[in-house]
Amino acid sequence: MEDSQDLEAIEIPADALSPGALRGLIEAFVLREGTDYGEREFSLDEKVAQIELQLARREVRVMYDPGSETATLVSAQGLPAAR
Repeated sequence: MEDSQDLEAIEIPADALSPGALRGLIEAFVLREGTDYGEREFSLDEKVAQIELQLARREVRVMYDPGSETATLVSAQGLPAAR
């Protein structure tokens, strides 16, 4: 039997999440990252909208880690190409 620590992360389609769950995941990501957006400050809603656009463009993906039973957002760069 395979240990959950050895399982690879699984991509979850963003549209498979409820709107509330997706919004919560995006907000947690935005607030955790402390990203510098340049000279202009953006509101939480603006930051969420930017991530939603990146999700729609598949520049960012929702990944679930079975080992920690958590989901997060990751840049699509460096991820294996979808089959």
